[in-house]
Amino acid sequence: MREALKEAQKAFEEDEVPVGAVIVYEGKIIARAHNQIECLKDPTAHAEMLALTSAANYLGTKWLNAASLYVTIEPCSMCAGALVLARVKNIYFGAKDPKTGACGSVFNIANSKKLNHRIKVKGGFLEKECGSLLSSFFRKKRSGGNQ
Repeated sequence: MREALKEAQKAFEEDEVPVGAVIVYEGKIIARAHNQIECLKDPTAHAEMLALTSAANYLGTKWLNAASLYVTIEPCSMCAGALVLARVKNIYFGAKDPKTGACGSVFNIANSKKLNHRIKVKGGFLEKECGSLLSSFFRKKRSGGNQ
């Protein structure tokens, strides 16, 4: 999770919503990413989505069934859906997302019985650090910083 936090810090410094993600396979980080929505002008450029693409390219497969995602905030419905489609084994997240979280907070796409794959999800890892970075970012935005 500390590596995901490093990615989130990069996003913060680039004036992106500070979310970072890493994907681990066989004990090794094979992908890392942070939000790049503003930079790429792409609403799908969430850290999780970019990390998924990178991991699939690294492994040369669309199935990531032995991989784990570490992300600083609970994935949204788009990301959770993509993680299910990729058949990721585990999701470990930092802070819950009470507005758009799709791994138990608002929706539970990661464990929907209607889908063909379910992901083991655990949250609360470095929750204070992850949440604090997000709070700092939005506090800065509200006060007019870096607009």
